[in-house]
Parts: sequence; structure tokens; C-alpha cells
Amino acid sequence: MSQTDTTEVDVQALEQEGEIAADYIEGLLDIGDYDGDIDMDVEGERAVVAVVGASLDELVGKRGEVLEALQELTRLAVHRQTGNRTRLMLDIGGYRERRRAELTKLGQDISAEVKQSNEAKPLAPMTPFERKIVHDAVAAAGLRSESEGEEPDRYVVVHPS
Repeated sequence: MSQTDTTEVDVQALEQEGEIAADYIEGLLDIGDYDGDIDMDVEGERAVVAVVGASLDELVGKRGEVLEALQELTRLAVHRQTGNRTRLMLDIGGYRERRRAELTKLGQDISAEVKQSNEAKPLAPMTPFERKIVHDAVAAAGLRSESEGEEPDRYVVVHPS
């Protein structure tokens, strides 16, 4: 097996993770009597399961806290069946996509501020998902950022170039 073969994404395994996760989420939706359709996909090196439908805000919670908890439970359910750790991402009602757009704009706006002031700027605490989006936006703007603090209060600091 060549070096590139070992780093290729195992799409079949990711699809299996997605199916296990979808079954688990479907069971939770049934228990909670929520209506929602489940979409599965593979993006990059992770399975993505999305629940779409009306009135799912309770499953997202304040600042996505319920969504994060459901994602962890879903990852545990997948791990239990496959024996492998998963990077599966769960989205409910398009929350992550909306949040990604908001955070990309935040990263761009903060980068402009830091370029203008030439002073480092710390942001509010964020989840790992949120920090990654901000880091990517800052890097695209040509600046440097790093995460500081301890979970759950870990945050991004944007530095001048």
C-alpha cells in the first residue's frame, strides 16, 4: 500500500457512520415527537447528518448548546457500533450553515479592525467548530490567530501580521 492510499478517505466507512447516526437521530426525533427529515452526506473527511424541518429550534438550543450535546451523543452511538472514534458533524435546521456565515463575517470584520488598530483582539468564547471558522477567515485575511483559554471558555485572539 502506498503512502497516499493510507491517507485516502474511507467514504464507505463515513457513509456507514452517517447511517448509524441517522438511525440514532431518527430514534431521538421519534421519542421527542419532532418532525424532521434527515439528510446524510460526506464532506471532506467527515460524515455530515442534517435534520431539516420546522420547529427544531429546541433541538439547537441557546448558542447551539443542545445541538453540541446531541452531536456528542450521536458520536458516542456511532463509536459504540463501529468501535472507531468519529468526527461526524450534526446540523439541525441549518443552524451550522447560518453560524458559519456569521462567523466568517466576524472573522473578516475583526481582521479589518486588527489591521487598522495594529493591536491583538480577543473574541468571546466559542466551540471548536466556531473557532475553526474564525481561524480560517482570519488566515484568509492574511492575519494570524490562535486559541487561548480552557474549554468551555476557549476563545480566539486575532494578531496583527
